[in-house]
Amino acid sequence: MKSKLASKVLSGDTIAAAKLISGIADEVPGAFQEMSHIYPHTGKAYIVGVTGSPGAGKSTLTSNLISHFRKEHTTIGVIAIDPTSAFTGGALLGDRVRMQQHGEDKDVFIRSLATRGLQGGLAKATIGAMHIMDAMGKDIILVETVGSGQIEIDITRVADTTLFVMTPGAEDAIQLMKAGILEATDIFVINKADREGADITINDLQTMLSMRSWLPDEWHPGIVVTEAIYNKGTTELAAEISRHREYLTRTGELKKRKQGRLKLELMETVESLLKDCITNIDHGEYLARLIDDLAKGKTDPQAATRQLINRLASELAQIQKRHKHGRKTA
Repeated sequence: MKSKLASKVLSGDTIAAAKLISGIADEVPGAFQEMSHIYPHTGKAYIVGVTGSPGAGKSTLTSNLISHFRKEHTTIGVIAIDPTSAFTGGALLGDRVRMQQHGEDKDVFIRSLATRGLQGGLAKATIGAMHIMDAMGKDIILVETVGSGQIEIDITRVADTTLFVMTPGAEDAIQLMKAGILEATDIFVINKADREGADITINDLQTMLSMRSWLPDEWHPGIVVTEAIYNKGTTELAAEISRHREYLTRTGELKKRKQGRLKLELMETVESLLKDCITNIDHGEYLARLIDDLAKGKTDPQAATRQLINRLASELAQIQKRHKHGRKTA
């Protein structure tokens, strides 16, 4: 039987969805139990990541895309990754304020998430929030990362299409691309194109792209020029997103990207579970003794890791033994 909260989410209840996303972000055990009823209804939404340097106009651009897609009767979910408030630990909600014009639209669900100190521009609950919006029936989910001046490569690991937004005259733009974003981006957006130096930025980007070695059927990242504040270039950007989606579908890459996203989620879940198990062995005393041995030079990280694995295996064997005994006596 579906749990009460999950059932409401599947019917499109935004209040229930917001509560469940908060539960995932706060790592409430009951929230993860609810998610077991959500997962079977996921895998249909298309994920678009929007990243770039601070002040590039990502929020305005995202808002314009929402308006464009809604004219096509496409339902939208938005995950705005905000910096963590130093006072509350929650998201600062700056992105949601910029998108408030869509707040009355029942087919648009916007949720801000706090990074909570995580690197890479993604909040820990991002994938969970994506699943929830997917299960609600959202056709497209836009994930806007926090503008922190760092390379936000992580978004490419969870998005089907990744947009990198840059502006003319941004001194670090080309340097950012040299560090890896060039290879990871699907569509480059030159926003605030009315500024001086737009042509130079476009030419520099085209030159760098031409220097890459391309496989025969490999996607060549598009370059779209926009002026988000005036809603110029939005139609062209949406068309480029559609073109990339068609490419991914035709080549089978879309399925691979979705599988990669599931693998990432699984491995991160395993890692989190193992860390919790290790921390809880002997109420934390076992880990403390290992760290003390490392500090005194009595062991090394490799040997300590093997000890941890052996102890975890022993703990797991005891759990299985108790479970097997319980079934026999039931």
